[in-house]
Amino acid sequence: MGLLTFCLNVTLDGCIDHQEGIADEETHAHFNRLMDEAGAMLWGRVTYEMMEGHWPAVARGEVAASPAMREWALKLDAKPKYVVSATRRRFPWSNSHHLDGELRERVRQLKAVTPGGVLLGSGKLATELDRLDLIDEYQLLVQPRIAGHGPTLFSGGLPGSRLLELRSAQPMRNGAVALHYRRAS
Repeated sequence: MGLLTFCLNVTLDGCIDHQEGIADEETHAHFNRLMDEAGAMLWGRVTYEMMEGHWPAVARGEVAASPAMREWALKLDAKPKYVVSATRRRFPWSNSHHLDGELRERVRQLKAVTPGGVLLGSGKLATELDRLDLIDEYQLLVQPRIAGHGPTLFSGGLPGSRLLELRSAQPMRNGAVALHYRRAS
């Protein structure tokens, strides 16, 4: 069974607005490596639509992009993408699938059939999946910024605290720190 890994940029004050992250070659190389190790992506509808509105055009070469960003776009285009949505059923971007039904059971099934693991990249969905005790790991790229606004990590609250074990901490040249935690046993 694969692990469900919550993977996201976050500022020092907990902001998860995608515009607050540093999107340089080093950052994209980090996320490319994580995507290479995973078997699939899992998003909520809002994140899917944000990604769908930009990355397919980069993959097709219609948008100017650095080599690492283009590599990310091509890998993302090829990677299976699962979307949780109560309002949308069709997801035309290549390799995109609607994950419908009872959330706990469907995510467990996805983990079971994805030995490489699943990268979860949606803050709101992460809160719900953490409440359901489904997140195994956290790969957070902590940005050297204080945003002073939201949305923030786990802003919907959790039923209790989570004890995590640090697996690695890697500073980057751009000042960000890649943190890898696993749920404590």
